[in-house]
Amino acid sequence: MDALILQMMNGLDKGAAYALIALGLTLIFGTLGVVNFAHGALFMMGAFCAVVMQKILTLSVKVKDESITFFDAYKEVPYLETWYGETGSIIIDWAVPLSILLTIPVMMLVGYIMERGLIQYFYKRPHAEQILVTFGLAIVIQELIKSMFGANPIPTPAPEMFSGTAPIGSWFGLSENIVYPWWRIIYLIFSLTIIGMCFAFLRFTTFGMVVRAGMNDRETVGLLGINIEKRFTIVFALAAVVAGLAGAMYTPILSPDYHMGMDFLVLSFVVVVVGGMGSLPGAVAAGFLLGILQSAASMTEVKEIIPGIDQIIIYLVAVVILLARPRGLFGLKGVMED
Repeated sequence: MDALILQMMNGLDKGAAYALIALGLTLIFGTLGVVNFAHGALFMMGAFCAVVMQKILTLSVKVKDESITFFDAYKEVPYLETWYGETGSIIIDWAVPLSILLTIPVMMLVGYIMERGLIQYFYKRPHAEQILVTFGLAIVIQELIKSMFGANPIPTPAPEMFSGTAPIGSWFGLSENIVYPWWRIIYLIFSLTIIGMCFAFLRFTTFGMVVRAGMNDRETVGLLGINIEKRFTIVFALAAVVAGLAGAMYTPILSPDYHMGMDFLVLSFVVVVVGGMGSLPGAVAAGFLLGILQSAASMTEVKEIIPGIDQIIIYLVAVVILLARPRGLFGLKGVMED
């Protein structure tokens, strides 16, 4: 039972990452009709925003090491520590959460440039062409990241306050042996907050209501004198921000490297298809569902019965669901059926 609960928690935080990426993918497809295969690269860029923030905060200066008296010796000390002492050390320790301040403007700018510079020319083109051009863009971004940061994963630790484990078992009156990493719990809460904010934005704001109307009938909204194209550009930028935030906060769980975007992209597209193309609730529900199933399939007891099941469970479930419901769990009639 302890192992099952832990795997359930693993599935929830893994599903949270899938859901956030799939939410952005679905938002772009639902508003613009574009199948964006570069969305995984946006997740990766968000992760490297956290890396950049860590490097900025740890910029160092050589100072004399007073602990060595026999000869002059120097050591590297971050500027923040020389300027602010212990407060500077705390700021450095919180590099990952502080990277949100960098990720939001950077990813919004990247999303705006991507949509205005490339995506807008493929709105009415076949989906196959959209996939090819965005996949090519993802490869370009991936190679640029590789050339700038190298091919090896870059460790990006969570704040020391959240580096330990939480006694989740005692919280729910279960075994005290059930503990779980604090940062994974923080990531799950963060993901649910972002998802809730996205749905609230689309549901309860005038901007969001216009966007939802444009998703259903773009031409009619345009005839009302509303510049729906401008709003869709903003939506694309916001989707890029969501993917970037998902990547930035995931770095303590998975050290960033240049191909992490591709690793998450394929799984996230499976999530989108299972949830139903164009369905935002479907993307979120399928993300958590497949994350939990993948985590449960990775249990030793399950792999002893069916070796390698953890590598293919998501695709098996996708096949079964699509055979039973070709449009996915919450898919709408006519979407991707032309």
